[in-house]
Amino acid sequence: MAKLAEPNTIKTWPARAEKPYGESMTLTAQEACKINREVAGLAPIIPVLVVHDAGIARDLAEALVAGGLPALEVTMRTPAALDVIREMSQVAGGVVGAGTLITPADVKAAKAAGAKFGVSPGATDSLIKACEDEELPLLAGAVTATEAMRMLEKGYDLLKFFPAEASGGAPALKALGAPLPQITFCPTGGVSLANAMDYLGLPNVICAGGSWVAPADLVNAKDWAGIEALAHEASRLGRE
Repeated sequence: MAKLAEPNTIKTWPARAEKPYGESMTLTAQEACKINREVAGLAPIIPVLVVHDAGIARDLAEALVAGGLPALEVTMRTPAALDVIREMSQVAGGVVGAGTLITPADVKAAKAAGAKFGVSPGATDSLIKACEDEELPLLAGAVTATEAMRMLEKGYDLLKFFPAEASGGAPALKALGAPLPQITFCPTGGVSLANAMDYLGLPNVICAGGSWVAPADLVNAKDWAGIEALAHEASRLGRE
């Protein structure tokens, strides 16, 4: 696993340099991957969040950030998702992204809500173009060698491995690393505290995504201290 930044040491997110007048302001694949490497390097785990109530968004984000997990993926699976992104984007020390991006409309809405990065279960040409046009760094999903090679051909060498456990888990991801060592992955889907180190121990993994740090029972109970404790435990993975 790549060396990680210490939690909460990055207080502000660096803005991209302005391009000379007349040049395209689209985000290149290389720029997108550079930014997402910074996001992925903040902590070993990116919480994958399905939030139904924007009213608890800030408290949830504050608990996760305080626990050492500053990069947050808010999935676009609920009617409240965009409002959740808006609320969480106000939390100091957090870097909020939008997950489950499927269409160009999703990308535009997520960027307008304040998302700093985007995550998708796969990739289509229209989705990639929308992210580049909106300057939203895309972490696209790939689970086969062909899918990974297609993204690499487009300049993307940092990808999401999804669904991780259903696609063979850490052994499958390790096998992909042999012919494709130039690609780094963030495995998501079935990753838990019990198996996270199986992934994080691989040389082609920079971080992993997981939902166990914000379980529904603790969220519903507004047990922010409990969530902070889970986040702290996850933030130490691979560090001790």
